Amino acid sequence: MPFLNKLQLWAEDRPDDTAVAVGGKRLTWAQLRDDATLRLGETPATTVLAEANSLQFVVSFAAAVAGVRRCAVLDPLWPAPLIEEVSRRIGPGGKPAGPDGARQPGADDLLDGPPDSDFLVGLTSGTTSVPKAFTRSRRSWQLSFDASVEFFGLQQDDVTLAPGPLAASLNLYALSECLYAGSAFHTLEHFDVGDAHAAITHDGITRLVLTPTVLRLLSERGLAGGVDASGIRSIICAGSKLDARTLEAARRWAPNAAIFEYYGASELSFVSGTCLAAGEPLDAGGTGIGGPFPGVELSIRDDTGAEVPAGAHGNICVRSGMVSNGYLWGDDGYALRSFGDWFTVGDQGYLADGVLHILGRRSDMILSAGRNVYPHEVELALASVPGVSAAVAAGMPDELRGQRVVAGILPAFGAVTATQIRTALDGLLAREKRPLQYYLLAELPVTDRGKVSRRVFLDWITDNDPRARVLG
Repeated sequence: MPFLNKLQLWAEDRPDDTAVAVGGKRLTWAQLRDDATLRLGETPATTVLAEANSLQFVVSFAAAVAGVRRCAVLDPLWPAPLIEEVSRRIGPGGKPAGPDGARQPGADDLLDGPPDSDFLVGLTSGTTSVPKAFTRSRRSWQLSFDASVEFFGLQQDDVTLAPGPLAASLNLYALSECLYAGSAFHTLEHFDVGDAHAAITHDGITRLVLTPTVLRLLSERGLAGGVDASGIRSIICAGSKLDARTLEAARRWAPNAAIFEYYGASELSFVSGTCLAAGEPLDAGGTGIGGPFPGVELSIRDDTGAEVPAGAHGNICVRSGMVSNGYLWGDDGYALRSFGDWFTVGDQGYLADGVLHILGRRSDMILSAGRNVYPHEVELALASVPGVSAAVAAGMPDELRGQRVVAGILPAFGAVTATQIRTALDGLLAREKRPLQYYLLAELPVTDRGKVSRRVFLDWITDNDPRARVLG
């Protein structure tokens, strides 16, 4: 099941408690159940949602996964032709039907469908303009819920704020997880630092779910503005490794919060995670991201599927019931591979003393003077240097080395020099992995979808773009 059977339970037991709040507008458990039930008659077998955050979105999503229905959630900021193409590929709606094509019994009931049935079409960016699409079963999400509720310690009296768009998998999962656990979920109509701080101050928020970039923004501005975050008990971060500066700011701003970070992939669900309890000493800058998530087995394997020696690098492989069912389209044979019942998305890493260390995608690896250098590892070290707000690393052609490591630096404040950065990297990064040239960035190089891009960074250098100037 995903969460509808549980929603019925909470609506009976606590009908007048807040289930969901979006920008100050609220639905109780009973209102959410009743509104979603009314929507069922007009909800087809397959629904494509491409909407901004709203209570209407939540109601539509709940109805769209009832029974044997399935739902695809698209970013409403995508170009209209892309949304139309993805919708066309997913297929027509029609009436909810069983395998024989007959109207499915209970199609008008707000209940979970069979555990092995698909209910969600996920989309992940690929090398083409049309994202890859994969499916998830109801059983896989129930297992994911059970694991994450246990790992993050989610309680019914928690009040979660996930300030990002519900079209993003991090926030959509947080919403669904809270509906499953019977815990109130809050979000914003549009992300705004002031609105997020207001929710934390006035809505009794005890739990944050966000990306490291947003955590840093809320923490640093919260400290500057005197926003009280002492009531926050847990912070859950995903998307990239937490750097030292973000951790320090978050610890100062929310001193009573346990800070969780985890590694996962859309196709794999949760893989590994770690928790920094309130008051524990900070230990940032490394590549480690905890041990296996509950219900997950980890293995590092080569391209033949053979397990590599202890401590050696290879494909991060998982074995769990949370893995997706595979692709509807876009499968190039490398995005999600299996070695028997072990699955990988091609991320590289190694295990040391039970801790998983993430190195990044093999396609991003830099081969410099016969040594493998992963940009992710370089970027983590650079982001922990005082005066550096963010960094991007990449490899450029080099006649002597094959490739040389270069890095773009977005300063945190004032001026920063290459000499200061080189000095600060002593003890943080092996000498052979350090950049040979630094560039001062006017802004982060991003794609049209807002993702930091090493390719765009290299194009700036090649084109002598003023947004990337040599840093002396």
